[in-house]
Amino acid sequence: MMLKLLKERAMKAIEEEFKLVDFSFALPYTYVVIEGEKGKSIGLAMTLPEEIGEYKNTFTEPSLEEFIEKADSLNIIERTLGLAAINAVSQYYLEVVDEEKDAIELIEEEKVAVIGNMPPIVKALKDKNKKVFVFERNPKLWDRETLSDALEYILLPEMEAVIVSGSALLNCTLDMILERSKRAKKIILTGATAQALPEFFKGTGVTHLASAKVIDIEKALINLKLGSFRGFGKQSKKYVIEV
Repeated sequence: MMLKLLKERAMKAIEEEFKLVDFSFALPYTYVVIEGEKGKSIGLAMTLPEEIGEYKNTFTEPSLEEFIEKADSLNIIERTLGLAAINAVSQYYLEVVDEEKDAIELIEEEKVAVIGNMPPIVKALKDKNKKVFVFERNPKLWDRETLSDALEYILLPEMEAVIVSGSALLNCTLDMILERSKRAKKIILTGATAQALPEFFKGTGVTHLASAKVIDIEKALINLKLGSFRGFGKQSKKYVIEV
């Protein structure tokens, strides 16, 4: 399970004692804020309300380590907080030095799967005359050209490139996506949920991470607490990193 691998690699990556400053399982993004010798960092994870069952978890005394340990839990609340915690550790160590990039610039292939209906990405690919297949689990996000994620198993072996929402980590479909996308030359994990360190994905099949590093944490937190989907837009820097 991918989350188990990320959990193990994140725990090994921790080289100092961190203070758990703030956290919230909230809409639209769950977040965890930590602080170390170099300052604060924030890890994000898209909250998937359609996955939530009972509102309960097994946390005893919230801490960074306890959150990370629950990252591969069957409980979606625990998984989401766990991945946000992994991302917080990752962002603390991650150095983003390149100019802002866009994942679309990497795509030279013609037959592209987009997993998670992301209209700006889909439009950009179609503008480049790519043959795009869009898969989405949540029916509320479907449009007339969207395919059910149940068809991923059948169609992914035909794809030459795959752009995957980081939410595939949370709903535990990324393992299957990677297994079925053997023909793809590029598999790009994208979005706020894809903030983990690139070395955590070594050997998995993921080729690139396209996410954002939050620069102004305090301003971003205010917007996130107010429920803004763009709560970290102006306070962050987009990046694309090869695994």
